Amino acid sequence: MPDELTEPLLEPVLKPLYGTFKAIMKARAKRAPLELDLPERKIQLDDHGHVAAITLRDRFDAHKIVEELMITANVCAAEELEKHRVTAMYRVHEEPPMDKMESLREFLGTLDLNLSRGNVMMPRLFNGILEQVKGSPHEHMVNEVVLRSQTQAYYSPDNMGHFGLALPRYAHFTSPIRRYADLIVHRGLIRALGLGKDGLTDEQMDKLSSIGEQISSTERRAMAAERESTDRYLANYLADHVGDEFMGRITGVTRFGLFVSLEPSGGDGLIPISEIGMDFYSHDEAHHRLVGESSGEEFKLGDRIKVRLTEANRFTGGLKLNLVREDEDIPGLTSRKQHKKLGARHARSGGRPARGRGKPSASSKKAKSRGR
Repeated sequence: MPDELTEPLLEPVLKPLYGTFKAIMKARAKRAPLELDLPERKIQLDDHGHVAAITLRDRFDAHKIVEELMITANVCAAEELEKHRVTAMYRVHEEPPMDKMESLREFLGTLDLNLSRGNVMMPRLFNGILEQVKGSPHEHMVNEVVLRSQTQAYYSPDNMGHFGLALPRYAHFTSPIRRYADLIVHRGLIRALGLGKDGLTDEQMDKLSSIGEQISSTERRAMAAERESTDRYLANYLADHVGDEFMGRITGVTRFGLFVSLEPSGGDGLIPISEIGMDFYSHDEAHHRLVGESSGEEFKLGDRIKVRLTEANRFTGGLKLNLVREDEDIPGLTSRKQHKKLGARHARSGGRPARGRGKPSASSKKAKSRGR
């Protein structure tokens, strides 16, 4: 219900705005952009700059309205530049490469999900898969793997379209405080529409390719800095909980261990392969899992497991974890006693338990591939 502030805006502003939003969402549904469901966490700081709480970021219709109107404005900017034959700085997101599609197809096959070959690659193909796993134990894992199969967006004067948004042309226009690419588009529009003397010059337009490469690189550095600052906040928050046990979800599987996102904080930690058990663990990259050769025990992307926080490095943001093996809590895991027997048997046979290449510290988490 409207309050005293919004009541005067209801008829002249809010109702038309929501009407516009409904029309835009109808067009969005028709073009079917990629609909990944990956909740975003928000870090709340107190007056002293310390982490007070970590919560899931709310997403209301108001947020969606702003986002969809921004997307529409970005498309309009790109179209206007093309109309006046002024080179634009496009936000490019190319379709996934074939090798990643084959890996994704093989992985989905292990879940009895089919990603057809031969079809024109479109976001709606992925959306069909995501819809099939919605509400299932595999939902989070499949969303993560589909995300990792995508290419990384970049800036370029060469229009290759935006695959994720299912748009033939797209430019960043609406956030000049955050992105230099937006300012380039603004100056392009000034030139195209004759709005002043601050438009792009011929010399600057000739350099747009190199500028696109530079700002794409700068953006990746900024994203890495943002992730690292978040990691450090989380490590400071969790430093007082070393020794505590958490439920977590496996978000990365590598030859040297498992990356786990802790619940509910979302902090990412590493379980080194040397801390998993006394079995030989082989890395099945195609299926995103580690498999024990003797026990058959497997850990795969998306699994929920119980872990203990053993180290929280406030300076690097690294978290180190141990696997908590409690048969009554986690059915199917090999007990410590069984692992000791496995280790003794391997020792008698001259074998050596798979304990990775050394013992990664908490800072090893930085090696995690985040192909976003």
